[in-house]
Amino acid sequence: DSAAAGAQKTDNAMDKAGDKTRDAAATTRIAASDTAITTKVKAGLIKEPDLESLGIHVETEKGVVMLSGFVNSKAEADKAVKVAKGVDGVASVKSAIKVK
Repeated sequence: DSAAAGAQKTDNAMDKAGDKTRDAAATTRIAASDTAITTKVKAGLIKEPDLESLGIHVETEKGVVMLSGFVNSKAEADKAVKVAKGVDGVASVKSAIKVK
């Protein structure tokens, strides 16, 4: 019965399209939460006294925060990592911060 086979193929195509839509939604959700994490980390860095946060670049991918840039001391670099680790949603923090 080719009509039933045709209907089955259509259903499979719909399922695949649904999967792709769900994947895209999950990817978008991850990207949105990464952006939120980056924003929260930057806000946390700005609030820290004795931290030259303008020199620190923050990127987040799938909950992993990457810090880079230049600070004036090891203490500042450590403080930046501590702030990032304290943000909700952060899975881990990688630091490539250099002391000037």
